Amino acid sequence: MDGVLDDQIWRDAPTSSDFVQSEPQEGAAASERTVVQVAFDDNALYIAAYLHDSAPDALIVNDIRKDFKEDNQDSFEVLLDTFGDRRNGYIFITNPEGARSDRQVANEGREINTSWDAMWEVRTQRVADGWTVEMAIPFRALRFDPTAGDAWGINFSRRIRRKNEIDFWSPVPRAYNLARVSLAGDLTGLSGATGGRDLRIKPYVAASTLRETGGTDFRQNADVGADLKYGVTPGLTLDLTANPDFAQAEADEQQVNLTQFSQFFPEKREFFLENSGIFYVGDAARNNRTTLAPTADEDLLLFFSRRIGLDGSGHEIPILGGARLTGRVAGMTVGLLDIQTRDAPGAVATNFSVLRLRRNLFEGSDIGVIAMNKQSTRSGDNYNRVYGVDANFRFFGRIDWNSYALRTDTPGIESGQYAWRSTLNREGNFLHVKGGAMQLGDGFNDEMGYYRRTGVRKWMVDLGVRPRPAALQRRGVRELHPHIVWNYYEDLNGQMVGKNLHTGNTFFLNNGGYVEFSANPRFERIKAPFRINRDIDPIPAGSYGWTEWQVRGQTDASRLISASFTGIAGGLWSGSQRTVQGTVTVRPSFRFNMAVGLQRTDAELDQPDASFTSTLVTTRANYSFTTNMFLDALSQYDPERHLLNANVRFNLIHHPLSDLFLVYNEQRFTSPVALQPGGPLQSVAPGRSVILKFTQMLAF
Repeated sequence: MDGVLDDQIWRDAPTSSDFVQSEPQEGAAASERTVVQVAFDDNALYIAAYLHDSAPDALIVNDIRKDFKEDNQDSFEVLLDTFGDRRNGYIFITNPEGARSDRQVANEGREINTSWDAMWEVRTQRVADGWTVEMAIPFRALRFDPTAGDAWGINFSRRIRRKNEIDFWSPVPRAYNLARVSLAGDLTGLSGATGGRDLRIKPYVAASTLRETGGTDFRQNADVGADLKYGVTPGLTLDLTANPDFAQAEADEQQVNLTQFSQFFPEKREFFLENSGIFYVGDAARNNRTTLAPTADEDLLLFFSRRIGLDGSGHEIPILGGARLTGRVAGMTVGLLDIQTRDAPGAVATNFSVLRLRRNLFEGSDIGVIAMNKQSTRSGDNYNRVYGVDANFRFFGRIDWNSYALRTDTPGIESGQYAWRSTLNREGNFLHVKGGAMQLGDGFNDEMGYYRRTGVRKWMVDLGVRPRPAALQRRGVRELHPHIVWNYYEDLNGQMVGKNLHTGNTFFLNNGGYVEFSANPRFERIKAPFRINRDIDPIPAGSYGWTEWQVRGQTDASRLISASFTGIAGGLWSGSQRTVQGTVTVRPSFRFNMAVGLQRTDAELDQPDASFTSTLVTTRANYSFTTNMFLDALSQYDPERHLLNANVRFNLIHHPLSDLFLVYNEQRFTSPVALQPGGPLQSVAPGRSVILKFTQMLAF
C-alpha cells in the first residue's frame, strides 16, 4: 500500500475507464481520463485509480482532516452497495494528499451518515500526469451476505475542482449525486469473499477537571468505559456500550434565534450516529443542489437522538449503557436500540428503546414500521410511546411518494395523539416539484423527537426549474434556479397560524459559487407572549405579518479566500430588522484554514423601548499536522452579553479507530454583567474544563 501502481496485480487486473460528466455537460466524455481497477484477497477489497490530469500542478487540495468535505477540492470517491439492494451503501473518499472520508448512505440519500467510520487504508501519489490512488477496504469493515451471490453495486466519482466538473463511471444525471445507489454499476467475481469473525472492543479512559462559570472550585473526575462491536451474522451488527463518554464531541455552535421556537442542534455523538439512517422516517432524498431550502424534518423529526442523554440545555445526563442491533436479515432491514440513563439532577433514570423494520419492495420502494418507548425506571406510569408505519414508493424512476402515519401514547392525554404526512416529489434536471400535507394532532407527544407545533395542519409546495442558457454560461453563470418554497400552517379548525412563502431566484456560477435573491412573506399567530431578547419586554400574543427581503450567496469555496453572506431587510414581528450574516474563510494550505463569521441583527419593534441588537462573532481554526493528527479551535463572542465561549480540541488517531483527545473549554464574561435583567452588575469567575480521553480499538 503505497499509491504506486506497479504491483503485479495492477499489471494483470482488468481496467475500466470511460467516465462521463454529470457536471457541467451531462453525458459528455470526462475532460480528463480516469482508469479504475478492482482486486481482492481473503481479507480485503483493493481499488486502484489513475487520475490523469493535463495540468497536475493545478490540482486543488484544501483539507486533509478525517471526514473532510470533498466539494471544494479534487477528490476520488467509491460507492459500494454490498447487499446489491440498490438502496444502501458505503462511500469512501480521498484526495491527492491521501486524506480519508467515509460515510453510510441509507435509502438512496434520504439519510447520509458522515460520522460512520471504518477501518480502511488509502495511499496516493502525485505523478507527472495526474495522481494515483490505492485503497484497501477490509471485508470485516463492511456488512454483506456472502451466501446471497457475488454481485455488488459499485460506482466511482471524480471531482476536478478547478473546472467545477464531476465525473461518474456509471452515469448519474446532474439532478442526483453518488448516493443515488440505484444508478450504480455491477461488481462481480467476489465469490468466496467473507467478512470472517468481526469482534471489536474499544475501551476508553478519561479524566477531567471542571469549574462551572461563576464557581470557585475545580471538580475532578475519572471514568472508564467500553464499546463492543460484533458481527452476529454477515448482515447483522451488535453494538454494546458501557458507561459511554462523549466529552470529546464537537461543541455546539450558538445561534441568533428570532423565532418563538426552540433551536435545533444536530447530533454529534458517535454512538448515536452510526447506522442512524436505519431509524430515519421522513423526507424523500433530494438533489444536493436544492438543500438551500429547509426540509420537512423541521416540523417533525420522529427520532431525534439528542433527546437521549442530554437535557434541554445540552447538559449531559449520564448513560449507564446501551445496545444496538442493526443490519439485514431475512430480507428485512432491522434496527433495534436500547439505552438506559442514570439518575441526575432534574432527571430520573429512564429507558429509551426503538424498534425499526423496513422491507424493500420492487425497484426503489419500501415499507416499514417503527415503535419507540421512553419509560421511567422509577415509575410505571411515566412513559411515552410512539408507533407507526411508513411507505416510500418510486414511480418511473424520478417520482417518489413518501408517507407515514403515527400514534402516540402518553398518560393523561386522551385524544389527538396522532400525526401523518404525505408528499409527492419529482426530481429532474430541469423541473423539480414537490407537494404534500402533514398534520399533528392536539395531543401528539413524541418525547424522542423534534417538532415545533401540535394541533396543526401544514400544506407545502416546493417548485423550481433549472435552465442553463448558453449565453449566461459564457458570462460565468452555469444555471438559473427560479423557485418557490411555500409552507402554510393552519389549526385543525382551518384558521391560519403561520406561513413562510419563499420566492427566489438562484444564480449558480461556473466556479461553484452562487447568489440568490428572494422575497419571504411571513405570518405567525402566537397564543402566549415570548421573549425575543433578554433586554426588552416579551412580544405580546396575537397575529403578526411581515415580509423579509433577502440576498445570500457564496464565492468559490476552493479559493485561498472565500466568503458566504446573507443580508435581510424588511419586517420582523411588529417592527423591522436589518440582519447581516457573513463568514470569511482563509485556506493558506491544506493543513490550515481559518474562518471568521458575524451574525448581527438590528431590530426595532412596535412597542415601548423595544429596539435591540443581537450580535455573535464566531472564529473557527483547524490545523492538520498529518492525516491522523488535528487541532481544532472554536470561539464565539456575544458582545451584548459580554460572553465568550471557547473550545480547543486536539485529536491524535494513534491506531485505526483509536484516538487520543485533549479538550479545553472556557466560558467567561469579559466585564461585570447583570445575571438577571435589571439586576446589579457583578464580576463572574470564568468556567473552565480540561478533558483527556484515550481509546484503543482491539480487533479480533
